Amino acid sequence: MEVKAEPIGGGIVVYTSQEHRFGTDAFLLTHFSRYREKDTVCEFGTGCGIIPLLMQKHRPPKHIYALDIQQQAIEQTKMGIAESGISGITPIHADLRTLWEGAPLGQTDLVICNPPYQPCGSGYECGLEAQRIARHGVHCMPEDVCGAAARLLNFGGRLCVCGRPERLPDYICGMRAAGVEPKRLQFVQKNAQDMPWLFLLEGKKGAKPFLQMEKPFIMYENGVLTPQAQALYMNREQAEQEAMQ
Repeated sequence: MEVKAEPIGGGIVVYTSQEHRFGTDAFLLTHFSRYREKDTVCEFGTGCGIIPLLMQKHRPPKHIYALDIQQQAIEQTKMGIAESGISGITPIHADLRTLWEGAPLGQTDLVICNPPYQPCGSGYECGLEAQRIARHGVHCMPEDVCGAAARLLNFGGRLCVCGRPERLPDYICGMRAAGVEPKRLQFVQKNAQDMPWLFLLEGKKGAKPFLQMEKPFIMYENGVLTPQAQALYMNREQAEQEAMQ
């Protein structure tokens, strides 16, 4: 396994490989989740561990379970944890459809998932098995994500996911079928003129129906990152300070 150390600030290092890397969607989903210091968090499909490691940069949650079905992903996550010298993250090699022995059922405040964007059997499937699992719903369909999250979440606990806009109905239906009510939705656009390329969706276990639409998240203006996009790559404290100026 050939890996590369990528610092993300705050003394945090993520180990990436050809099979398990990260993109802007990880930063967007982490920001959208509004995680809190008191939260017990579980991420499904952690890959290289980018989201749990991002959460460690400032005011980290109480504890994070980083789950992935691929052993290589878990090894990369462990490398990032060790290199960064942090605690508070437990890597879990398991299938989200069955979870793991000792899982905090009904005790989790936030489940977060950056799932495969393509349904199984659609489009071009990469020859590398690790990438095929990461990009296509081989072991991770919307109903799997929502059902497993519902088992972990406490009453009022939240599930945050992202995906391509054409898959939004699948996740809305999956959440409702699992008793997780869609409550907050935001679209991400590369610029104000483009159609959205990503959705960010939050559901809450046991909540009443009411979906709040947030303003679109715009990445670029005149070819330059917008202030809100720049803030994704800062630690939270720096972003809050600049917002107050």
